[in-house]
Amino acid sequence: MSQTETAIGSSRRTGKCTKRQRQPNEISNISNLLINIFFWIYTAICVVPLILVVIVSFSDENSVIQNGYSFFPNKWDISSYEFLLKDYWQIIDAASVSLFVTVVGTILSLIIMAMYAYPISRGDFPHRNFFSFFMFFTMLFNGGLVPWYLVYTRMMHMKDTLWILIMPLLVSAFFVIILRTFFANTIPPALIESAKIDGAPEFRIFVQIILPLSMPVLATVGLFQTLAYWNDWYLSLIFISPEGHVNLQYLMYKTMLNVQFLTASPQAMAALAAQGVEINIPTETVRMAMAVIGIGPIVFVYSFFQKYFIKGLTVGAVKG
Repeated sequence: MSQTETAIGSSRRTGKCTKRQRQPNEISNISNLLINIFFWIYTAICVVPLILVVIVSFSDENSVIQNGYSFFPNKWDISSYEFLLKDYWQIIDAASVSLFVTVVGTILSLIIMAMYAYPISRGDFPHRNFFSFFMFFTMLFNGGLVPWYLVYTRMMHMKDTLWILIMPLLVSAFFVIILRTFFANTIPPALIESAKIDGAPEFRIFVQIILPLSMPVLATVGLFQTLAYWNDWYLSLIFISPEGHVNLQYLMYKTMLNVQFLTASPQAMAALAAQGVEINIPTETVRMAMAVIGIGPIVFVYSFFQKYFIKGLTVGAVKG
C-alpha cells in the first residue's frame, strides 16, 4: 500500500478532512460561476442588438411597420440593400476614401506619436518636461472651432483634400501619454545603454529595439486610431464640399437625411410623382442596412488586435 493511500485511510479512520490551501488570487467555484454568468449576460446585451440590426435590415418593410422589430420576421426582404446599392459606385468611392484615410492615418499617427513619446520618456532628454507640458496643455485648452477651421482652410489650404480627413486626428495627447508611460516603465535603460556601447545610433535603437518591444501598446493605440478614422463623419461635413470625395460614414449620414426629408415632405413626393418618378423608400430597414454597411469591415479588425489589446491597455494605463 502506498503512502498516499495510507494517509487517506488514516484520515478517514480519524474522521478528519485536510482543507486544501487556496492560491492568493483563487476564488471559489460559486464566485467564479456568478462572474461568468454576469459576463455572459453583459456579452449578450452587447451582441443581441447588433444581431437584431442585421436581421431587421433583411426584413420586409411592411412587416417591420406592422409588427415592429423582431428576431423572427414574417418575411425576408433585401429591398433596403437594393435601394442603397442602386448607386453602388458612390458607396465604393466613399468606402475607398474611408479605407485610405483609415490605413494611412493610423500608420502616420503611430509613427508621429511614437517619435514624440519616446524622447520625453527618456530621463536624459533635457527638454522632456517642456515637451510633456506642451502636449498636456493641448488636453486642457484649444483654440476653438473658428480658428481650427481657418488654420486648415486659409493657412494650410487643405479644404476638399483627403489630407484634411487625416490631419485633425493625427496626434492625440492622451495616446502620447500612454506611449510615453509604456516606454518609460517597460523599456529598461540598461538596454539602451548597451545598444549605445555597441555603437548603435539613436534612430536605430528606436526602430530596431524600442518599436519591436512596444507592439502591445502600438497595437492598442492603433486600434483606437483605426476606430476614430473609420467612424469619423464630422470632418467630411465641415471640410468637404458636396461635389468632393466624402467618406463612407458621412455618405450614410447624408443618405439618411435625404430619406427622412423625402418621407417627411409631401411636397417633395408630389413633385417627384408629377415628374413620373415613383419612389418606395424602405425607411426603417434602410437605416439598419446603412448601419450594417458602416460597421461591417471594422468589426473584423478586433480579431487582429485582440491578443495585444489587454496587455497594451494595462501596461500603459498608469499615467505619471
